[in-house]
Amino acid sequence: MPELKPILLVEDNPKDLELTLAALEQSQLANEVVIVRDGAEALDFLYRRGAHESRNTSDPAVVLLDLKLPKIDGLEVLEKVKSDPHLRHTPVVMLTSSREESDLVRSYELGVNAFVVKPVGFREFFDAIQDLGVFWAILNEPPPRRNGG
Repeated sequence: MPELKPILLVEDNPKDLELTLAALEQSQLANEVVIVRDGAEALDFLYRRGAHESRNTSDPAVVLLDLKLPKIDGLEVLEKVKSDPHLRHTPVVMLTSSREESDLVRSYELGVNAFVVKPVGFREFFDAIQDLGVFWAILNEPPPRRNGG
């Protein structure tokens, strides 16, 4: 059986973090959820630097990425991931309360896999996260690994 890849959750808002974790838990996914609270820590996890230097988990099944983050924002994290040959196949889902069209356009230009505007209603947010978790962690078929990348 293939190793279960973790879900990387990049969220600095404690309320959204709590809701997202509760929804993922309800999905009964067996994947570990790794939580980081800013863009710099997200990159440290992805590149195995700093506090995450010795992590033994594989790269994430999906990155759930908040757009507005401290230190390094979500768009910058997305740009780095999608421009890196070793990470660019990692699915990135932008989770944001931003309804600015420029954020949406820029995210897709940079290669985001999905862009979800956080609904204001608890139930809608909960359902959206559950569906996202199930899709990316279980249903999505990632591209085959090629030698050397």
